[in-house]
Amino acid sequence: MSRLLEGRVAIVTGAGRGIGRAHALELAAHGAKVVVNDYGVSLAGEGTGETPAQEVVNEIVERGGQAVVNGADVADFEAAAAMVQQAIDTFGGLDILVNNAGFVRDRMLVNTSEEEWDAVVRVHLKGHFAPLRHAGAYWRAEAKEGRQRAARVINTSSGAGLQGSVGQATYSAAKAGIAGLTLVAAQELGRYGVTVNAIAPVAKTRMTEGAFDTSGMALPEDNSPIVAWLASEEAGDVTGRVIEIDGGKITVEDGWRHGPSDDKGSRWEAAEVGPALRKLLAEAPAPEPVYGA
Repeated sequence: MSRLLEGRVAIVTGAGRGIGRAHALELAAHGAKVVVNDYGVSLAGEGTGETPAQEVVNEIVERGGQAVVNGADVADFEAAAAMVQQAIDTFGGLDILVNNAGFVRDRMLVNTSEEEWDAVVRVHLKGHFAPLRHAGAYWRAEAKEGRQRAARVINTSSGAGLQGSVGQATYSAAKAGIAGLTLVAAQELGRYGVTVNAIAPVAKTRMTEGAFDTSGMALPEDNSPIVAWLASEEAGDVTGRVIEIDGGKITVEDGWRHGPSDDKGSRWEAAEVGPALRKLLAEAPAPEPVYGA
C-alpha cells in the first residue's frame, strides 16, 4: 500500500466501529498517526461502557502504526478542544480531521420527540462543529505564525441529508446541515491552507442494518480510500465538495443551485405568483425522489 499520508496526524471521530473504524485503519495504513475517538455508545447514543476505540488502536499498533485512544463526546465543546490538543501534544500537530461520529433514532416526523430531535442534531451537527471549530482555530494560528499546514477536513453527510429519507426527518436535517457547514467552512478556512469536503457514504453498518435490506450494500471499508485521498496533500485543489460513495461508484453531488427565475422588477401581487411560479417549475428539473418514497 502507498504511504500517501506518511507523517501526517489525523483525528477520526466515531472510529470504534463501522465506517469510522475503517477510516482509522485506512489512514494508518497510509502512514498517518491517528487519534481514534469513540465515546462508546449504543446505536441510539446511549453509554455502553465499551472501549472499541482501544481495539482499533491495538490493531493499528500491531500493524506497525501509531495511534492513541480518545473517549471524548465530540459534541461537548471543551472535550472537543481537548481532543484536538491531545493530537497536538501526542504527535506534534494536526493535519487531518475526519468527522464521522453519529447515531440514529429513526421516527416518522409526527412521532419524533423533542429529546430525540435534540440528541441526533447534537451529536451529528454540533459534533461536527465543535471539533472543526477548534481544529480550524489551531490551523489559523499556525498559518499566522508562518507554519501553514496542508490541513484537510472530511465531514460525513448522507444521501438522507441530500435527497431526504422517509422516517429520518431528524437525521436528514442534521446531515443536510453538515453539507451546508462544509460549504461555509471550505470558504472560511481556505486562506489558512485547509480544504473541507464531505462524503455521503453508503455502507452496511449498525446504523443501516434493520432499517432496510442491506444484503447488497457496500462494506464500510469501501468508503475509506476516498477519505484517505481527500486527506492527502495531493488533494489540495479539492474543497467545498460533497462526494457520494457507493461501493465502487463515486458521485460528485450537485446541491442547491440557482435555477430558472423571473424578475418582475417590482413587488409581486399574490394573484400573479401562481402562474409565474408554475412556469418556472415547468422549466426546472424535477427533484430527485426522497429515499423511501
